[in-house]
Amino acid sequence: MSLEFFTISLLNGVSYGLLLFMLSSGLTLIFSMMGVLNFAHTSFYMLGAYFAYTLSGAIGFWPALFIAPLLVGALGALFERLCLRRVHQFGHVPELLITFGLSYLILEVVQLVWGRGTVPYGLPPQLQGPLFTLYGTQFPKSRSFVMLVAVCMLVAVWLLLTRTRIGLVIQAALKQPHMVEALGHNVPRVFMLVFGGGCALAGLAGVIGGNTYITEPAMAMSVGSIIFVVVVVGGLGSLAGAFLASLLIGIVQTFAVAIDFSWADVLAQLGLKATPETFGWPVLSLTVAQVAPILPYLFLVLMLIFRPKGLLGTRED
Repeated sequence: MSLEFFTISLLNGVSYGLLLFMLSSGLTLIFSMMGVLNFAHTSFYMLGAYFAYTLSGAIGFWPALFIAPLLVGALGALFERLCLRRVHQFGHVPELLITFGLSYLILEVVQLVWGRGTVPYGLPPQLQGPLFTLYGTQFPKSRSFVMLVAVCMLVAVWLLLTRTRIGLVIQAALKQPHMVEALGHNVPRVFMLVFGGGCALAGLAGVIGGNTYITEPAMAMSVGSIIFVVVVVGGLGSLAGAFLASLLIGIVQTFAVAIDFSWADVLAQLGLKATPETFGWPVLSLTVAQVAPILPYLFLVLMLIFRPKGLLGTRED
């Protein structure tokens, strides 16, 4: 493994992992504060991309970067106020079902409004081209921007929850809602703002992920399952765990996709002579890149077996 391959793959893995964190952070925030596992979370990510595409054509990308997440957050808060709040008292299953139904509703609306194909949501001129060249390989500005926004978002959320009065009220409303309500705070409104804020974070990820990768109706489904893997592996309700798991999965999967060795070659490098014919295992002829998509789900299974709470999880439900 050359130094060039390692460095470029590491940078790509970190940028992909930070995009996963931007997506999973909102889901983690909602679950840690409300105990709601939002199945429609990646649908709000998709809405952020499509809203930014429409707004970019009218007012430009940079205003859309701020306006689109606010619109997505407002829709999330409205959904919590009108729908989710009515079923919250009946437990987790109705919550899962209503968010599951919402994900399909959003998908159908997106296809009706923007069509079933890919939309031309491109990068602004300031984010086009390489940021730097390393070992003859160019690293794009767009991926660097994803990394910058994700780190800024992590710092902002951490400061909000730990260093502001709003954050203290939110955390207190989770543990002692009746006491917080007795002190004059509107706990349902707090939960509505938390849900809307989590959806806004997903919308922000969609704004910068949509033009960095691709904006299409299938974009929510393509990342939906892996986001839940990140949340479970990191630990349900743990923002730090989601950050760690996002980087871990992003880096491992990026390296795996770039490796074109078969598993027999990998075993040979470890000093074990193994061929598909010797063991009768056709799987040994598969390359690491071919099995890369299943690696996150392998992490999920192993984590649920050996550490159900996840890497840094605290919640048991």
